[in-house]
Amino acid sequence: MEIISILAMALMVIGAFGIIFLKKPLDKVIMFSILDAGFVLAVVAFKYFDVALFAALADPLSTLVFILAIVKINEIRKNKVKSGELND
Repeated sequence: MEIISILAMALMVIGAFGIIFLKKPLDKVIMFSILDAGFVLAVVAFKYFDVALFAALADPLSTLVFILAIVKINEIRKNKVKSGELND
């Protein structure tokens, strides 16, 4: 196996385990970015350049959506605490 493929797999595994085991939402976003970097590297290593181009364009957008979702969820949680609804 080439060293690039091994590096790509290592990045994807580290990112996946980080997403699973880390608690803070922003840490999960960072791990998601590491997983995306490994995925794009693996796609390039296997010479699927058209898929790599799409992934490179779509990954920042998905990361931005995750960050916006985290901000919105935190805002909803704060509003529930202020209003007294502590069930969720």
